Amino acid sequence: MHPGKASIVEDIASRLNASPFLFVADYTGLKVTQFSELRNRLFAVGAQFHVVKNTFLRRAMVDAGLPELDDLHGQTAIVTGEKDVAAAAKVVKTFATEFKKPTLRAGIVDRLSVSPDQINAIADLPSRDVLLATLLGVLQAPASQLVRVLNEPAASLARVLQAKVDQAGASAEVEAAVEVPAEAEAAS
Repeated sequence: MHPGKASIVEDIASRLNASPFLFVADYTGLKVTQFSELRNRLFAVGAQFHVVKNTFLRRAMVDAGLPELDDLHGQTAIVTGEKDVAAAAKVVKTFATEFKKPTLRAGIVDRLSVSPDQINAIADLPSRDVLLATLLGVLQAPASQLVRVLNEPAASLARVLQAKVDQAGASAEVEAAVEVPAEAEAAS
């Protein structure tokens, strides 16, 4: 293989190794302005959109140890990234809905082949941050309930003692109120 081509294959393979996902799309008919817009949207979520030659992609996938994809023909672009797969899938799905292009062909997520329908299902998932917040809430709920249960006996004791103090204070006030008129009658 020509050294220049080998360098391109190595570059693609390094992108594939660094990314937990790969989406393969057909970008036929996508205008330059639309292509730039899609790249900008993907960049905002930590993903990239690159045009690749099918033969280079096949070789890079073999070098990266990824499963083989059958649907590599025509004009091919790949979406890779180092962050949230759901956010990248959501951007591609939204963009394809707006402009009817690009068309997803296949993908790989965590070294497993996925279909375009599965990529669209991933796009419908909440973002990673939302999922982490939900998980944190689920994990914190038992701990906060445990703390409330452990604090309840002490809180109950404190309420009983406060009620006793309030009751004793009220009794002393009643006695003081009763004694004042009695002393006032004795003085007259």
